[in-house]
Amino acid sequence: MNDEIDIAAIGEDVPLLAGIRTTRSLRRLEKDPVPKALIRKVCEAGTFAPSGGNRQPWFFVAVTEPERKTWIADRYRPLFHQYIAPAVEAARDPAYSDSQRKNMQAAIHLADHLHEAPVILFVAGWTRAGRPQLQALMPAIQNILLACRAVGLGACLTQIHLAVGREIDQYLGLPENCPSCAMIPIGWPKGRYAKPSRRSVDESLFWEKAEGIPTKK
Repeated sequence: MNDEIDIAAIGEDVPLLAGIRTTRSLRRLEKDPVPKALIRKVCEAGTFAPSGGNRQPWFFVAVTEPERKTWIADRYRPLFHQYIAPAVEAARDPAYSDSQRKNMQAAIHLADHLHEAPVILFVAGWTRAGRPQLQALMPAIQNILLACRAVGLGACLTQIHLAVGREIDQYLGLPENCPSCAMIPIGWPKGRYAKPSRRSVDESLFWEKAEGIPTKK
């Protein structure tokens, strides 16, 4: 795909609920570049998220230069492996489900190949009373993920980088009152979008009063 293709038309015919039901994390990405116009389109979708007082606190930093992606990946990778270590140990148990093992392996693949992702997108936002305005930023992130689904891009949300967030934010040129809250690797997927495994909504939906919710999962 290249910038000469009509970007404006891509993904416009994907039914909303079908897109929601089939948007899942895709962590195995091709190395092929993604047109900047397509990244602009999915970020534009993010800007249509609701925000209190229409403050629109969000900003997006798309990293595409190889040396900059490598710098970020070199900091992300050890943090991720430290985070995933308990799951790797748990996966030695035969009772560990195949789906859990598959998701873990995909996440490890992403961490080890993050520098190869065509785009590493950071979502940042102004703070209010010293705190990120997540009530606006998270809907913006979901809009971006849904837009990636609509245009055929693979993407996933991660926040592991927050352990060294200030260092990365400074590298990205983000001021202290506009920290990043999410990192979204984006590229053409090696897998495909499909319905993720979910328990029935009837296990989570209550009428008038919630009863029987476990105190701890």
